[in-house]
Amino acid sequence: MTRTHVALLASGLALALAGCASTTAASTDSTAASTAQADAALAAAIADSARDPKNMARDAYRHPRETLAFFQVRPDATIIEISPSAGWYSEILAPYLRNGGRYVAATGAAPADSGGGKRNAALQAKFGAAPTRYDRVQWLEYDGKAPVLGAAGSADVVLTFRNVHNWVAGGSADAYFQAFFAALKPGGVLGVVEHRAKPGTDLDTMKKSGYLTEALVIDHATRAGFVLDARSEVNANPKDSADHPNGVWTLPPTNRHDAGDAAKYAAIGESDRMTLRFRKPAR
Repeated sequence: MTRTHVALLASGLALALAGCASTTAASTDSTAASTAQADAALAAAIADSARDPKNMARDAYRHPRETLAFFQVRPDATIIEISPSAGWYSEILAPYLRNGGRYVAATGAAPADSGGGKRNAALQAKFGAAPTRYDRVQWLEYDGKAPVLGAAGSADVVLTFRNVHNWVAGGSADAYFQAFFAALKPGGVLGVVEHRAKPGTDLDTMKKSGYLTEALVIDHATRAGFVLDARSEVNANPKDSADHPNGVWTLPPTNRHDAGDAAKYAAIGESDRMTLRFRKPAR
């Protein structure tokens, strides 16, 4: 090989490497810009004055921006929220996902005159009263004993906030985690926020108190096929002993306590909570 050939090869290699570097830099810049836009959109949804002021006052305990970021929520994702109740997170997620993603409010079917039925009707009325915010919400009712959350492999993220203790108490936790696994795409995320019991707490105490150990929640998830991806302390509250006369319902926002103890429990605030991100293994 002549010196000319060597020089030409070296020049070609340099050009190729420069092209790769340029492409990588452009891709990185595009990803960063996309992430910044998504972060700004989420911040705007959380700060939106259309939210209920009482709900906004609880942001200090629920940390929606940090929590949803930890769960890798994106504005172009299909997200199923399980049992949204009065719609605390719906106020944020529905507008955030309205133009590029899909928000599914999934709730257990219940007779119209029952507590669950009345909550469902109230949430639907909330959605109907603000169509420019909620007109693209997909409403999904499922059988609470054998939940099916739409088409298999259709969701990017499934979210559940402070619900697992109800399923543990009712003996249906495994059915729910299996339903989450079926609904998610391979690689999809399950985000769980739950009242946290001290390690080693027995099952009967957990059922009565509403506080669960992280080990119990992780066990249910991994039995369904999930892998624990990460933990966050964003919703931790070191002031909460998790040992109250009426369990977690002693604390705000339920406040099931004697009137004279109001200041005591207000000083504690809402419960200490685990924040766990699970992932459905990719194929």
